[in-house]
Amino acid sequence: MTGEKFKDIRPYIGDEEAPALKRIASHPLLKDISAYLYPGKNPDEFRSFISSLKSVDEFQGKVMLFAIKKIVSDTSKELTYSGLENLTGDKKHLYISNHRDILLDSALIQVILRINNIETSELAIGDNLITDSFIEDVARSNKMIKVIRSTNPRELYNSSMVLSEYVRESISSQRSSVWIAQRNGRTKDGIDITEQGLLKMLDMSGSGDFVNDFNELSIVPVSISYEYEPCDFLKAKELYISKRTRYKKSPGEDLNSILTGIMQYKGKIHINFCNPITIEELEICSLKAKNERFKSLSEILDSRINSGYKVWNTNRIASDLLSNNINSSYYSKEERSAFEEYCEFKISGFEGEKKEIKDIFLSIYANAVKSV
Repeated sequence: MTGEKFKDIRPYIGDEEAPALKRIASHPLLKDISAYLYPGKNPDEFRSFISSLKSVDEFQGKVMLFAIKKIVSDTSKELTYSGLENLTGDKKHLYISNHRDILLDSALIQVILRINNIETSELAIGDNLITDSFIEDVARSNKMIKVIRSTNPRELYNSSMVLSEYVRESISSQRSSVWIAQRNGRTKDGIDITEQGLLKMLDMSGSGDFVNDFNELSIVPVSISYEYEPCDFLKAKELYISKRTRYKKSPGEDLNSILTGIMQYKGKIHINFCNPITIEELEICSLKAKNERFKSLSEILDSRINSGYKVWNTNRIASDLLSNNINSSYYSKEERSAFEEYCEFKISGFEGEKKEIKDIFLSIYANAVKSV
């Protein structure tokens, strides 16, 4: 995996690791990061500590683990998980999850794996999020695989092939598991759907045997459920604008979404590692026409992810508010009133059709009830 073909997309390895960590340690932004992680402490101590680290594994275990745990502690009520029995032995897997938050989806999975003494995975992240050399150093020191986005069809094909080969080689060689989202970009409307394009990309590096090629990837679907949807109002606003015109991101919007997702209160969070995709299921898919195979496999993934999704009372309340249902045995009047106040607060500064933005906002939560 050290060949030139993968050099630009793979995580840092070997003699690349320590120099990258020293670059991170010397960056001006580390002062602000230190102030959040270690309030009241001299940031030079944090710089010295990171500079002393020698490997990606050390950086993950001694810095990222603490950072994500602090974010969870500061911005959520609890993090729970289930399904780890589906990860047997040291076998490597392709984790395919729903995608609700730019950073935290993959980061929380890594925390759960590490605290349960399961080797962390590599993470497929779009290069649109790698806005400068500092972010690239942090990401590639945290096992990031860079997913090259391109509007040029030839470049897109070539980069997709390289990514497909890298993912397959990582898993089939039992070198590392890999995490990838089920779609390009976060779910905005609360409906989690696997893009067939993802499966076609994974298939590019195969031998032509649908069953064996996907079985080799050892796919484990993962469901991520947030009681309070990260960036809920930002997502509602984007959907509102998209109904009127083509939505165009403003400069720095991805970074703002990352920071909002990190700092926004998320309530309870649950992650479920679903039953792996079986060879029997792949054999059923393979009996269909070529494009129908990918559609059938995506539907199996969707079914697993949706079935594993934990429906919160926020989802139920939103659904009831949209349908004017006033009676529920799931939650109290106080809970309903509190969520209504939360919704009104979130949309209070919006300049536009208030009823429409409120319905969009509630639908982001309510759609989870329809999907499971």
